[in-house]
Amino acid sequence: MENYTIILFVLGIMILLSALADKIRVSAPILLICTGIAIGFIPGRSDFELNPEVIFLLFLPPLLYDAAFNISFKSFRDNLSIISSLAVGLVFLTTMGIAVIAHYIIPGMSWPLSFVLGAILAATDAVAAISITKNIGLPGNINIILEGESLINDASALVAYRFAVASVTGATFVFWKASLTFLGLMAGGFLTGIIMGKLLGFVLRAVRANEMAVLSFTLLAPFATYLLAEELHLSGVIAVVALGFSISRLSAVKFPKVLRQQSKTIWDIIVFLLNGLIFILIGLEFPVVLREIDTSLLLPYTGYAFLITVAALAIRMLRVLLKRQSLQHAFKSSKLKGTRREISESVLLSFQESVIIIWSGMRGIVSLAIAIGLPKTLEDGEPFPMRNAIIFITILVVLFTILGQGLILPFLVRKK
Repeated sequence: MENYTIILFVLGIMILLSALADKIRVSAPILLICTGIAIGFIPGRSDFELNPEVIFLLFLPPLLYDAAFNISFKSFRDNLSIISSLAVGLVFLTTMGIAVIAHYIIPGMSWPLSFVLGAILAATDAVAAISITKNIGLPGNINIILEGESLINDASALVAYRFAVASVTGATFVFWKASLTFLGLMAGGFLTGIIMGKLLGFVLRAVRANEMAVLSFTLLAPFATYLLAEELHLSGVIAVVALGFSISRLSAVKFPKVLRQQSKTIWDIIVFLLNGLIFILIGLEFPVVLREIDTSLLLPYTGYAFLITVAALAIRMLRVLLKRQSLQHAFKSSKLKGTRREISESVLLSFQESVIIIWSGMRGIVSLAIAIGLPKTLEDGEPFPMRNAIIFITILVVLFTILGQGLILPFLVRKK
């Protein structure tokens, strides 16, 4: 009963604050996080413990499905070059960059632990950037790129994380095996999503006369697809994304307009509630993590987190600007004219658009959930080394990016 009351209270606070944010013209994520932190410090309140499995099973499937369903597949395909460079290449580059910095600046941080921290902080969260700028409106091309990046980069980061944690336990890292595993997870997840999409399409056609059944099946599908892929040890993230693309195309052709509108209304409510809860939960978790850290280490760890935040931003800036340059070069290349690799002018990025994409690289709930999901002990029963330090640094980086970059991002969008 107590947990039920807490959930209702948090939901009510979240809805009120979201409405208040629109009136006072403050970004809702920033207001929600600050409120969550304030609630977490209320004396006598029992600590809130974030369950990583809840994040992965309750939050990820519907948010990924909704984003994939609503994104323009043509625009996604046109921007696939830069999306993949951010969602795959940049994730592994950021993992390595943060690992090197963490190893040399944080006392006691071994190479395996450094790569664990790098993998945790490698993926960005487009929900934060898009939520912060929703009243201003990101240009369509940037929206596509950020949402497309977030659809894939979680899968890349989770794969990197698994190998990093395995290395802490003593497993040997072999690059070619890791690469094959990554490709297998991605391809298997994609195939699972396509198959589930076909199966769901068959079921929806069979029950199309019953609107409630159609809507119910579409609500259940992302969760079932994610669980199936994970049970098969494939990428549940990619499976849900593939499902979203598949059902989006089916909906546009087979669903009547009234049913599409009903479905959109339901999903808008679900996504609104989940997005709001994400930021409240991040805020609530901070006091819990703070109490686990020795007070003498608070200032040094805060400094490490700030340096890592700056480094991650610098790595993203370098990758985005280099990709912008390569797209411009490819667009001007006469060798690509008339071929399948020809670059359309619509996918080119201006300098201002590149700056917005760079500054939108915020960390979010997935990074926090991965960190908290670290095993408490190793296989031999020994405590997982520096677990509390990794979690604390992670939540500080999340707060630095959402609060710090989030306060400046609207200005950059308006300036454009």
